[in-house]
Amino acid sequence: MELTINSTKQLHNGVEMPRFGLGVYKMTDKEAAVEAMITAIGAGYTAIDTATIYDNEAEVGEAVRNSGVKREDLFITSKVWNIDQGYDKTLRAFEASLKRLDFDYLDLYLTHWAIEGKYVDTYRAIQRLYDEKLVRSIGVSNHQEHHLEKIMATANTKPMVNQIELHPQLTQVPLRNFCDANDIVVTSWSPLARGRLLEDPVLSKIAEQHNKSIAQVIIRWHLQSDLVVIPKSVTPSRIQENAEVFDFALTPEEMGIIDGLNQDWRSGTHPDDITI
Repeated sequence: MELTINSTKQLHNGVEMPRFGLGVYKMTDKEAAVEAMITAIGAGYTAIDTATIYDNEAEVGEAVRNSGVKREDLFITSKVWNIDQGYDKTLRAFEASLKRLDFDYLDLYLTHWAIEGKYVDTYRAIQRLYDEKLVRSIGVSNHQEHHLEKIMATANTKPMVNQIELHPQLTQVPLRNFCDANDIVVTSWSPLARGRLLEDPVLSKIAEQHNKSIAQVIIRWHLQSDLVVIPKSVTPSRIQENAEVFDFALTPEEMGIIDGLNQDWRSGTHPDDITI
């Protein structure tokens, strides 16, 4: 499969989701955030991934409106935060997100974490938003197999996406296999392990072979692993560099070497340990 910046992955309802996008976690400086997003869209990014807790949904909306690209040509994701979970509260949280974005709809809406006693009802509310055509696709984030099984036991529409922490030191193969078997697309957050891998000697050698940066090699590994990837940066040059991963390919041997870096190391919280 030839990958380009416009490559998409088809969700189980037929919606085409970009394989490559911009994550905007920690983009809290309003001016810098808007500039970064406009830069990304100008560089060919067609997806932006935000969340209520990121406190930049309004900036996402502003960037989209000032990007020169039609809203319908972009794929915007947001997520319901932990304190807003539960059926009724999720519906209200979504309405508030849409108002901040100043959009009529979202392309993808996710439960941010599986809060015990709430995540099933939260997903039920998200299903309603989908049924009412306020979101084009739905899913979850940071859900383990047992969370997904519990949701799917009663769901009318199973999750289309599971966004999880995933990088060469946390490959999550069993969870990925489960998602693949159930036609759930996996999106990688923290795809560069928050910079932990950027001086790795194994990755450095592979990068030298391709005249690329380690970050570019890691992003390419995600793409060739059939994952959706959303690297984040507010630096224009880095935003551009992260997108320059479609003019080379890793060999099967190199993919295997990178797979072998797994240590089950997390930069964030384990989903089973999350508290509100």
